[in-house]
Amino acid sequence: MSTDQAPSPAWRDPGLPVSERVGALLAEMTLEEKVAQLGSRWLGKDKGATGAAGPEPEDGHDVAPMESEFGAGAALEDASRHGLGHLTRVYGSYPVSVAEGTAELVRQQRIVMESSRLGIPAIVHEECLTGFTMHGASVYPAAINWGATFDPELVERMAAAIGRDMAALGVHQGLSPVLDVVRDYRWGRVEESIGEDPYLVAMVGSAYVRGLQSAGVIATLKHFAGYSASRGARNHGPVPMGRRELLDVILPPFETAIRAGGAGSVMNSYADIDGVPAGADPWLLTELLRDEWGFTGTVVSDYWSIPFLTGMHRVAADSGEAGALALAAGIDVELPDTVGYGDELVARVRRGEVPEELVDRAARRLLTQKAELGLLDAGWTPEASVAAAGAVTLDSEENRRLARELAERSIVLLDPGTALPLTGPGRTGPGRIAVIGPCADDASTFLGCYAFPNHVLPRYPGVTAGIAMPSAAESVRAEFPDAGIAYAKGCAVDGDDRSGFADAVAAAAAAEVCLAFVGDLAGLFGRGTSGEGCDAADLRLPGVQGELLDAVLATGTPVVVVVVSGRPYALGDLDGRAAALVQAFMPGEEGGPAIAGVLSGRVQPSGRLPVQIPRTPGGQPGTYLQPRLGAEHTGVSNLDPTPMFPFGHGRSYTSFTVGDLRISGTRVPTDAEFTVTVRVRNTGDRAGAEVVQLYLADPVAQVTRPVRQLAGFQRVELAAGAAADVTFAVHTDRTAFTGRDMRRLVEPGELRILVGTSAGDLPCEGSVELTGPVRPAGADRRLVTGVEVRPADS
Repeated sequence: MSTDQAPSPAWRDPGLPVSERVGALLAEMTLEEKVAQLGSRWLGKDKGATGAAGPEPEDGHDVAPMESEFGAGAALEDASRHGLGHLTRVYGSYPVSVAEGTAELVRQQRIVMESSRLGIPAIVHEECLTGFTMHGASVYPAAINWGATFDPELVERMAAAIGRDMAALGVHQGLSPVLDVVRDYRWGRVEESIGEDPYLVAMVGSAYVRGLQSAGVIATLKHFAGYSASRGARNHGPVPMGRRELLDVILPPFETAIRAGGAGSVMNSYADIDGVPAGADPWLLTELLRDEWGFTGTVVSDYWSIPFLTGMHRVAADSGEAGALALAAGIDVELPDTVGYGDELVARVRRGEVPEELVDRAARRLLTQKAELGLLDAGWTPEASVAAAGAVTLDSEENRRLARELAERSIVLLDPGTALPLTGPGRTGPGRIAVIGPCADDASTFLGCYAFPNHVLPRYPGVTAGIAMPSAAESVRAEFPDAGIAYAKGCAVDGDDRSGFADAVAAAAAAEVCLAFVGDLAGLFGRGTSGEGCDAADLRLPGVQGELLDAVLATGTPVVVVVVSGRPYALGDLDGRAAALVQAFMPGEEGGPAIAGVLSGRVQPSGRLPVQIPRTPGGQPGTYLQPRLGAEHTGVSNLDPTPMFPFGHGRSYTSFTVGDLRISGTRVPTDAEFTVTVRVRNTGDRAGAEVVQLYLADPVAQVTRPVRQLAGFQRVELAAGAAADVTFAVHTDRTAFTGRDMRRLVEPGELRILVGTSAGDLPCEGSVELTGPVRPAGADRRLVTGVEVRPADS
């Protein structure tokens, strides 16, 4: 080393505290360099803009809202002349191999580092809603399936596996999980959501965060907040929601994932709530998120949500004003390309229209993450960041085992009826099976809209999925090798073509049992029946699938209906007609074998509904979390909101009882804890799992309260005849709600305790009296109900 070489600056020294390093770097940066850290660049959306090999994409297949409206951006060299905050979807925009993708990542990082004075690398982010969104990577079940497992530990293991693959390929941040609480089943993104209960979403979502971040990949909570409650369930639609519903239903999962999960990033919602877009709301993004909750990570914009303040919400006259509004509200980084945080923002600061302190605030947060990721270290290189990539198998056997376990645990046996399981004691199995329906021989129906084959490959029709995905028909053939299998599609997922009905009816008529696979095909912006921008007018099965079911049911052959969907559909017309009902949601690449195993009885079903199954298609857009006038058929309206199957419902091939309720005390101060214990027993003849669910009900309160609300749950596996005691430790904080003065409180009075196996099956009932004064419940309140499981005394 030359003796006259300049010493490395302090901000390059990993031995110094991160805050000291970031302060030193900010002091050295020009305004242009600080603002550049708040921007991003997405080469993958521009034709021919990357050096990666691969086919040319077809037009008309946007993978982000209004992607084509924004056209090609600046060359990466120009976009990085002062530095760059993020690189967008290097792997997830087009089909590339690991070798091609890592080479492209190194190329882009080298350009970013060599085009600017300070040479700071960019954070690389990717989507990971159903796994690493890359060609050839494992596709796990969709998020609605995670909720159906009621198994946060399993979801955490899945997320850790996703994170390990991403980290090995040089990815620093994942845009997941979605913590939107489902409020209307017609919304297209129900499949990306974990469920309709905030506690279930909070526990499963926080587990995902812990898993992903255990691998060194920053988790990004989305969509903050209210996105799932749009008027009419229309994507990006306005949200006519009061502050109380926002605080009590929508926000708790985000708060829990930050406080209990340690999430490092939050992404704003596209929606406006009562006229204020989330991306321009300082109450939401600063006062609540940071000042009250103590969040210290970065807020990143959803793709183009900053220019949408101009073009969609019309609360800003131009992109410069949009950028100023977003920065003041608390958005730190603009994704996926720089529009509002560019030269115009610099000019506004120079003119004194935007305080430079706001730029410093956002840059400090982003640079802190870069320091924590090692990107500011003197020895960091893009080549080293992908050094482990050669050892990665993106769809490894370990990944597939996890995908299979998740799929099996997420499948919900709604009603075994007279047909299921198809094999077992006293059943030799059918000799002739008809397999019909549009989801029977198309494994892409098992995948969510953010799975690479459904998300990106429609732009590349000549490219194969890159992973093995057994269809339902193939899996049934493998599960029943001695049976005669007849397949007929019957109809497409959508559309009105009934020309295949005759073949399906003939196959069903000649069979001993008919397996009908109906539901959705996920896509984007109207190119599917479920997914982003694929909202539903009502809750009928898409297209003519309902008519197909009517036709095969008329044959008299027992029909097992398997619904493979991203949202719950109304199944009331099948009540008493189908021989069995199964809800599979979107079970991922291993969904076929998992479903076949449940049908045969090889797999003991243990999934539980994270959303209700409606009875009628038009009168039940609301979820179970309602006050009495929204949840019960009181007679004041002719519409009955009672679901066909309630939240938390699920059957198995054994039987369970839940009883022997024990509550630690009948009078509990409003600042104390009590315990609720029940005994769950497997009363059947084979091992299985039950999900014990604790609900609370507040009979009299100063504001209307839900009829019941989930406050705790535990998946319990038991051998035949075995029993266990499940104890819930309930702090009175868990009863808190937002009162008339918009402050969260714990109120004295009667509290009903209900325990069972679904919101509609609660055999254990008791009560406690909360005593003492009304107590405020702030940001330090308990968010989680402790659970302990012990083998029961014989």
